[in-house]
Amino acid sequence: MNIQTIIVLIILITIVVLAVRSIRKDKASGGSCGGNCGACGGCGGSSHPKKH
Repeated sequence: MNIQTIIVLIILITIVVLAVRSIRKDKASGGSCGGNCGACGGCGGSSHPKKH
């Protein structure tokens, strides 16, 4: 491997580690989506009743 490849790999690994850390932090504080849009207070349409 040459030096450019090593630098790019280090940068990519750093980005992935920071992203995973951010996701874990959000999940621990309850700030991320749980997948239940009906119970989500952060959804834009949750305050308006659905019209069927």
